[in-house]
Amino acid sequence: MNSVLVSAPIRLALVDDHPLVRDGLRLRLGAVPEFAVVGEAGDAREALALLAHTAVDIVLMDVGMKEVSGIELAAELLQRQPGLRVLMLSMYDNPEYVQRALQAGAQGYVLKDAPASEIVAAIQAVAGGGTFLSPAVSRRLFRAQTPRPLLSPRESEVLAALGRGESSKQIAAAMDLSVRTVEAHRQNIKRKLNLDGQAELIKYAVEHAAHG
Repeated sequence: MNSVLVSAPIRLALVDDHPLVRDGLRLRLGAVPEFAVVGEAGDAREALALLAHTAVDIVLMDVGMKEVSGIELAAELLQRQPGLRVLMLSMYDNPEYVQRALQAGAQGYVLKDAPASEIVAAIQAVAGGGTFLSPAVSRRLFRAQTPRPLLSPRESEVLAALGRGESSKQIAAAMDLSVRTVEAHRQNIKRKLNLDGQAELIKYAVEHAAHG
């Protein structure tokens, strides 16, 4: 009689300073036969203590925790246990957070409001040695990394000025342009970067002010 090989479950630890979030994740992931939630922590101190005495394959880590951020904690955990894999969970799709998380050594970044199937797919991908970014995160990251070559030098100047909080009138005066020309540049920037409306343009400009 042939024996059936049963693979060990993927051992998960939940690190989030909101108990309700951990409860929701535990219920979602506990229903998946191949997963086992083996520990939880609400802050960096609890997480370090947990990982010191519990064998874990993947840590699901909240980005926005108090005192020590999830990104800083991920870097510390991975320094202590290089074989550990970290999947970041966040309410924010800010490209800067994503890049910092990946630089810290995280293998994935998933939005907290993602469907359960996406979180499950992320865990499976990371457990298999791969990486995973929520589709919404990938779009924002791609947009953040690729737009500048699309913009003319003058459009890049206008975008940087918008990021500094300058109005079209102020930009026109500083660049010796008409307000109408500045408004035309704003429209071109929105079209090239596929931004909807003035609010999204300003938000994008502010987020990228440090890089422009």
